[in-house]
Amino acid sequence: MDARDIEILKAISDLGEPSPKVIEEETGIPKSTVHYRVEKLREQGVIEDNLYNIDLGALSLNLTVISEVTARYDEGYQEIVGEKLSNIEGVNQVYFTMGDTDFIVIAHVAEREMVEDLIQAYERIEEVERTSSRFVISTIKNQFAPLRDFELETLIELGTENGE
Repeated sequence: MDARDIEILKAISDLGEPSPKVIEEETGIPKSTVHYRVEKLREQGVIEDNLYNIDLGALSLNLTVISEVTARYDEGYQEIVGEKLSNIEGVNQVYFTMGDTDFIVIAHVAEREMVEDLIQAYERIEEVERTSSRFVISTIKNQFAPLRDFELETLIELGTENGE
């Protein structure tokens, strides 16, 4: 994988659009080159499926960090702090939660130094009072398509209850 492949992957991720024409418009890389490289990335397993999920390990983003963040309560703080957490490089998911922890933050980074930078970025947020972070040792389940976790009958029941 080279810089051009990474540029294509980043464009697909940012745009949510795998069209070679759209990627060409965004990156300036000819659409025939985009098409060829996307197919090559699929064959190599970097692009894992038709939803364009990426093997993060192929980009060396193989450290998953799960952090609990407690913030100072104030009106609307969940939006303010949540947005600040979301804007930190490497942060992929931010959840506002009930209980002793205000936010659960999930990030993918490449090395321990990046973990330190990540935690420091959390702590630079004025409203953040405390953090507690963990490394994932191994992933048991990582489902990008939540519907796969339900039986068809359950989904039909839920969908028809809310839709009719």
